[in-house]
Amino acid sequence: MLHHLWEKRTALLARSLNYTPKQLQRRLVDWLSYPYSYPQLDPVLQCLMAYQYQQGYRGLLKPDLIQSRQNFQRSMAELIYKPTTLPFVQNLQLQLHSGSLTARHYHPMPNKPCPMIVFYHGGGFMLGDLNTHDEACRVVGKHSHCQILSIDYPLVPDVSAQHLIAVCEAAWCWVWQNQHQFNIMKNAIAIAGDSAGGNISTVISQRLARQKIAPVAQLLIYPAVDFKSRYPSFFKYKEGLLLTESDIDSVTEHYVLQNHLSLDDPLVSPIYGEFKQLAPAFIVTAGHDVLHDEGEHYAQLLHHAGVKVKYKNYQHQAHGFINLTSVSAQAKKDLVDIGQTFYKFLKTVI
Repeated sequence: MLHHLWEKRTALLARSLNYTPKQLQRRLVDWLSYPYSYPQLDPVLQCLMAYQYQQGYRGLLKPDLIQSRQNFQRSMAELIYKPTTLPFVQNLQLQLHSGSLTARHYHPMPNKPCPMIVFYHGGGFMLGDLNTHDEACRVVGKHSHCQILSIDYPLVPDVSAQHLIAVCEAAWCWVWQNQHQFNIMKNAIAIAGDSAGGNISTVISQRLARQKIAPVAQLLIYPAVDFKSRYPSFFKYKEGLLLTESDIDSVTEHYVLQNHLSLDDPLVSPIYGEFKQLAPAFIVTAGHDVLHDEGEHYAQLLHHAGVKVKYKNYQHQAHGFINLTSVSAQAKKDLVDIGQTFYKFLKTVI
C-alpha cells in the first residue's frame, strides 16, 4: 500500500490542488515564476503548467524521440491514481493485411447492445499508445454509453504518414467487417480521436464518405486539421502550455514534409478536403490551445457545407486536458460532459 502511494505521489499531490483555495493557487503560480498570464485557464492547470515550466518543460517533443515517448508514457502513468472502473476492458489483436495490430476494447454494458466508437489517440502522430489514453477512453465509454475500441496504430517516423493512415483505415474496416464479434447496435459505429487522433478520424471520415462503411458520427476533440495556416490562437498560446510552437514545428517536419506531402494535402490537412455527405460531427475545442481556431473554423466550414455539426468550446481548458482528468476535477467534469453530449448527439443520428 505504501509503495503504491509513493509511486502515485505525483497524482496525489496534483489532485490536492483541487481543494486548495484559489488565492493559494495563484500564489503558487507566482512562486514558481511562471512567465505567462492565462487568467481564464483552469486554476489547477495553471499550477500544473507553472510546475512543469519550472521543471524545464518546453514541449512534448525533443530531439531524442525515444526519450520523448518514454517521458510521455511515464508522465501519463504517474497521473493516474485510480482508473475509472468499467465492467469489461480487454486487449485484442486485429488481423490486418499489413499484420497484427493491438487494440483495447472497453464496454460499459457488456450484456446490452450499444454503439461502438473507434478511437485514435493523440500525441502528434509520434507519441502515445493504448495506455496514455486509457483513462480518457474509460471516461468517454462510461458516460457516452458506448463501447470504445482504441487503436494502437504505428507512429511516425517509424512509418510514413501514408502508411499510418492506411493502417488506421484498415483497422476501421476490420471493425465494420467484424462487428458481429461485438454487441453493437446495427451499423452504429462512430469514429473519434483527440488532437492527432482527431486529424486521423477526420481524414478517414472524408475518405469513407458516401460509402456503406462510413462512420455514423464523428467525435473530434481539439483536432489538428490545418498544417498550412497559422491562426490567431497559435500565436496566443504557442508557449507555456502542453502543446507548443516547437511541437507543431516538429510534427510538421516529421509527419508532412519528410513524407513529401504538401501542407494543404487533405491526407494531412483535412480542412482542404471534401465535405460532401460527411458524417455528423461533434467538434470540441479547448480555449487555451494553438489548435483552437482551426478546430472552430473546421466546424464552421462543415456547417456551411450542410453537415450536421455540434460545436463546443471549453474556454478554461488547454490542449491535452482529456489526459488530465485524474488530477483536475474541472478536466474530469468536462470530459464527462463530452461523453454525455456525444451520447445525446449520437441518439439524433442513429
